Amino acid sequence: MAQINLLPWRDERRAELKQEFLVVLGAVAGTGAVIVFLVDLFFSGQIQNQNDRNNYLTQNIRELDAKVAEIREMQRKRTQLLDRMRVIQELQGNRPIIVRIMDQLVRTVPDGVFYTQLTSTPQNIRIQGIAESNNRVSSLMRRLDASEWFSDPNLEGVRAEPSYGDQATTFTMTVNLQLPSAGDEEGG
Repeated sequence: MAQINLLPWRDERRAELKQEFLVVLGAVAGTGAVIVFLVDLFFSGQIQNQNDRNNYLTQNIRELDAKVAEIREMQRKRTQLLDRMRVIQELQGNRPIIVRIMDQLVRTVPDGVFYTQLTSTPQNIRIQGIAESNNRVSSLMRRLDASEWFSDPNLEGVRAEPSYGDQATTFTMTVNLQLPSAGDEEGG
């Protein structure tokens, strides 16, 4: 039999297969690296896109927060203005009432009685004065009680005051305010 030595051919074939394997391995590794790079590039782009969107939203939220703060400030100013308008309207509405109360105080004073001091609260009026006699004080109390603007006159104290006359007295009384209804006020 002829002696054929196949070892060099097998070694060459193994070297070729090994080289093909390394080329394929390199190609697969290169393709894998390219795929990983492309996937990384894609996801980096997605992340950047989302970050840009987040930044856009954050910027718009800041602008809207500034507008909300401005709106709250305007609402606070509006509330203050409405409160001022309400106070002014109350004062305007009470102005004729104060005049009517003073008019009623003048109309209820009998001859021989003089007021020395009037102190007003929202519910009542404290009257200090001088009367020629106790009968004059009683007459004043009856007139105040008969008035539609006053109720429950309460005499707090009477003191003789001889420097103004033989029967003269100083007195202190309180009378409650009783505002008539709107129809009575306009009619009177």
